[in-house]
Order: sequence, then C-alpha cells, then structure tokens
Amino acid sequence: MACKAVILFNLGGPDNLDAVEPFLFNLFKDPAIIRLPNPFRWLIAKLISRRRAPVAQEIYAHIGGASPLLPQTEEQAAALKAALDAAGTDQFEVFICMRYWHPFASEVADKVKAYDPDEIILLPLYPQFSSTTTASSLNDWKICADRAGILAPTATLCCYPIETGLVKAYTGLIAPVLQDLAGKPARLLFSAHGLPQKIVDAGDPYQWQIEQTTDRIVKELDIDGLDWKVCYQSRVGPMKWLQPSTEDEIRRAGSEKLSLIIVPIAFVSEHSETLVELDIEYAKLADEAGVADYRRVKTVGVEADFIAGLAEMVLNIKTIGITNGAGVRICPAKFKDCVMVAS
Repeated sequence: MACKAVILFNLGGPDNLDAVEPFLFNLFKDPAIIRLPNPFRWLIAKLISRRRAPVAQEIYAHIGGASPLLPQTEEQAAALKAALDAAGTDQFEVFICMRYWHPFASEVADKVKAYDPDEIILLPLYPQFSSTTTASSLNDWKICADRAGILAPTATLCCYPIETGLVKAYTGLIAPVLQDLAGKPARLLFSAHGLPQKIVDAGDPYQWQIEQTTDRIVKELDIDGLDWKVCYQSRVGPMKWLQPSTEDEIRRAGSEKLSLIIVPIAFVSEHSETLVELDIEYAKLADEAGVADYRRVKTVGVEADFIAGLAEMVLNIKTIGITNGAGVRICPAKFKDCVMVAS
C-alpha cells in the first residue's frame, strides 16, 4: 500500500483584520498578478495594498473579521480524506496550501517532507485553470518543494472544468432554486471572478474553461428555454476586464423585470466575493435596479458529488506530471498558457 500526499491549493485569506494589508500585499506582489519586474511590482503592490486595506477591512468586518476560506478548505480536506480512505487502496494524507496567507507553500512543504510520501498529488481547488491562480500556486509549490528537498514523484491535476461530480454538484444546487421560481420570468447568471482582458488575449484559457463548465451544467439541467448567461465580477483598476460584468447584467435584468439566480461558477468555497460582493453588494444593486427576485446559489463546498469527483480524480490519476479531469488536453491550441501538452 503506497503512502500518498494530496495537496489542496487555494487562494487563502486574512485570518484577522490586521492581516488584511499584508494579505493584499502578497497578492499584488505575485508576478502572475502584477506583470512587471521588481522593484516596480513591489512598489505597486505596496501602494495598492495600503490604499485598498481600509476598504477590504470593511468587507471582512461584514463576515466576522476574517476570511472563512481556510476553515471551509479544512472541511473539504477532511471530506476528501474520508472518501479516499473509504476506497481502501492506498494511505492518503491531505494537506492544505494557500497562496497569499497561511499556511504558505513553504510551511506545507516542510510538513510534506516530514511525512515522506511515496507519491504527491497536486490538486488546485480552482476547477478552471488560469495563469493567475492555478499556475501561480503550482509554481510557488515547486520552488518551495525543491527548497525543502522533496524528491517524491509528483502528479498534478491542472483543472477539471467538465468533471462529472463538479457538474452534478452545481446542478443539484441550482435545480431547486429554478423550481422555486417556476412560472416567473427568471435568468440564471453564472458569475465568475473576472480577469483583465489582456491576460486572456495573451493565451489564458480561463474564460474558455468557464464557458465549458456552464455549457455542461446547462446541458445537465436539461430545461427547455432556460434563460442563462455568463458574467464576471470583482473588477479592479481601470484596464479592460472580461465582459459582461455581473453588475451590468444585474441592471439589465432589472430593466427587463426579471428575477435572477446567481451561481458563483468559479468558486468552490464561500469567501468575501460570495458572502459580501454577491450576497450584500449585488443584492442591494439588484433591489435598486428593480430585479423582481434575487437568489444566490451556494458554492459546491462539501457537496457529496463534488467531493466524490475530487476523490475519483485522485484515485484514478496515473500520470506523473500534469493532467486534468478529462485525461487529455481539452484547451484549443491558441491557449498557450495551458500547461498540458497536446495529446
């Protein structure tokens, strides 16, 4: 029986209000986010984090003064380990690795080194790949793993936008809300975290993968005449971001006298973008815009289908290297940021 370590990657979040500014600094000093050389990137990160900290602290104050992302990821890790242990094939330990706040990759690498696994499986909790999230986390891990002297063979699941368990989990959460609004004119809005347009234009497959996820969910729902749309939230700065924006789509729905069902399609855990931006700020905007009824579908969290899907991917992974939930490259060749080689 092999001893395997599964590393779950996520963004991370401040665990108290004093941690907000250093968390933001860590975020904006990432070369995947601010694509400038140092010392310019460091200076810009310092400036942005200092200016945004008071606003961000107000946001986190709405949800108890800290991000719930780590405790929710701990719940997902426990559920995944239980599913893997139930399979009875190998011995698994699940570790959590956050990108911009504790536990950092450097801390986790030391723990994994001490665990001394026969194999390591890297599993980002970003279903859709982006150079700004998945690639950044994986690059950071490699640096820290090399520094810690980890030599175990490593398999990487880079993305799983059309994985069956993920799609079924979303469908199971959406269907009851649609049923509750049956007979009312309503639109399903799949809201994903935005990206600057130039990053997608440069070859990032994130937007394309978001569309693959939503297409699969709509097909699984199998509702004739379903009114649905993909949109993007959380824009920062003056540059052009992916369109349409969630705010614009909320206003449009209001002008059309529609009800709205918002689905956080790129998030698998609750955090400030769902609990504050969607639940408070956008709910207020919807009320002001005249949206008849505003509903928000929760994230997949520890939904049984989602956890089962993660476990199945971990149990079935064969390749030491990089693969995805489909087992073959799904991204068109134009997306050069995709880390899978063509099959």
